[in-house]
Amino acid sequence: MYAQGWGRIVNLSSVHGLRASAYKSAYVAAKHGLEGLSKTAALEGAPHGVTSNCVNPGYVRTPLVEKQIADQAAAHGVPEERVVTDLLLKDTALKRLVEPEEVAEAVAYLCTPEASFVTGTSLALDGGWTAH
Repeated sequence: MYAQGWGRIVNLSSVHGLRASAYKSAYVAAKHGLEGLSKTAALEGAPHGVTSNCVNPGYVRTPLVEKQIADQAAAHGVPEERVVTDLLLKDTALKRLVEPEEVAEAVAYLCTPEASFVTGTSLALDGGWTAH
């Protein structure tokens, strides 16, 4: 990337790279580390036309999350929708999961020439979780 004078680094982080949650210390620590690495790469890459950013989704509708929702619903005897709104997304303004396509579009944008002035930042796709 340096040799060609252009490049894009996009790290897939998490809202947990910006906010902590109890009982997720290893995950939160890893994502905070990724945030720091990305910012350092942004500073180092800028003179070479290389940008570095993080995309920070909240809970994404994936098979893993769908299973977690079903497991929590069964464990607590509540409907799956209540697990989503009352547990997973209790701190978000928008009470829905992020769709994988939304994450992909954010990554794709950061890879474009039009995003040439976006570097060293974290793009939160968190439904307002970090607005608190």
